[in-house]
This record gives sequence, structure tokens and C-alpha cells, in this order.
Amino acid sequence: MGVAEIILLAVGLSMDAFTAALCKGIAMKKWNAGYTVIIGGFFGAAQALMPVIGWFLGSNMKEYISAFDHWIAFLLLGYIGGKMIYDELIEKKPEVILTNNADIKEILILSAATSIDALAAGITLAFLNVNIVMAVIIIGCTTFMLSCVGVCTGYLFGSKFEKHSSVIGGSILILIGIKILIEHLI
Repeated sequence: MGVAEIILLAVGLSMDAFTAALCKGIAMKKWNAGYTVIIGGFFGAAQALMPVIGWFLGSNMKEYISAFDHWIAFLLLGYIGGKMIYDELIEKKPEVILTNNADIKEILILSAATSIDALAAGITLAFLNVNIVMAVIIIGCTTFMLSCVGVCTGYLFGSKFEKHSSVIGGSILILIGIKILIEHLI
């Protein structure tokens, strides 16, 4: 597997992180570059860490991981998305949701949920004898950049639809979770 293939893999793996970052951007009340870098950093780090873990787990664990990874992603994304919707519609506290404060717990959950596929990719990279250091640098940097773009794009979109931005973002996260679950169940 060459550099071009690893870049394509990195882009593919980072799409869920991009969408989650887009949702975080939608919920932004005011533009904040630091917040954007925090989101990109967490997502990039998680996407870089998971292939390393997958690399070390090796082929013997693949059947166990693939048996439930989609359920974990589904539950985590459903929880975060549902919480965003609940907080806006039921709790009526959009000022808590629509801030630039980085909720580290929420970002960690999103980072983990959107990078579970990278764990399986790490196992595959081990099978293909790919230089894992080069691969994780490319994967992490690609995810960081696309996540920052996602936050920026989400902010531009969210500022136009601020009233329902958390419902939109939460719904997107739930749909990603459902998509992941359906893809693995079919």
C-alpha cells in the first residue's frame, strides 16, 4: 500500500469525524479558532491512535472486534445526538449547547465513536505490512484538517439556522450511528 492509497484510506476513515465536526460547528454561537483546533486535534488523535491499537491487536482479535464495533459506534453517536436534541427541545437550554466551550467528555465520546472503523483498518494495515508510523501520521493529519474544515463549514451553516442547530446536529449524529449499524448488519 503506497502513500496515495493511505491518503485515500485516511480520507475515508475521517468522513465520520468530518460530519461530527460539522455538527459541532453548527452548534457554535460565535466563531472560535481555538475550539476548531481542539475538535480537530481530538478527532485527529483518535483516528491516529485507533490504527495503532488495531495494529497491535492483530488478526486473532479481528472477529471479536468486528462483531460489536458497529453497536458501540451506534450507541455512542445515538447518545450524543439524542442528548443534543433533548437539551434543546426538552431542557430548553440552548445557551448551554450553543457555546464555544469544549465539553471534553462529549468530544472524547465523539472521537471514540467516529474512529472505531480505524481500529479495524489498523488490523488490515498490519496484514499488509504497511509502515504504521507513516500511516498514522497521514491518517491523523488528514482527519485533523478535515475536522477543522467540518467545524468551519458547520459554523457557516449553523449561524444561518441557529434556532434549530442542535436538533440538526444531533439528528445527523443519530443518522450516522444508524448508518454504521445498518452497514454492519446487512
